[in-house]
Amino acid sequence: DTPTSWHDPMMVLIERESNFNPNAVNGWDSNAKGGDPSRGLCQVIMATFVWCKHPGAPNDIMNPLANICAAINWIKFKYGDIRFVQQANKNLPPKGY
Repeated sequence: DTPTSWHDPMMVLIERESNFNPNAVNGWDSNAKGGDPSRGLCQVIMATFVWCKHPGAPNDIMNPLANICAAINWIKFKYGDIRFVQQANKNLPPKGY
């Protein structure tokens, strides 16, 4: 379960990561240089998507629901709570997550 309090921080993260473009692909960062570009609303890499995909979501990294679900699962695993993700905090400068 993901609390509704995550909504606003997720919107900040999505705006910063893709400017709300579900087709966004980052072709220049370290992930792209390593062959696994960040993609979709939350800029998830395929390795993370495969590992964190929600079983009920479409198996499509560019699908907005699937992309967001994978990002949420990654945040829960890595940070425990979205409050600890700088990229999701509008009062802090942008920083990848």
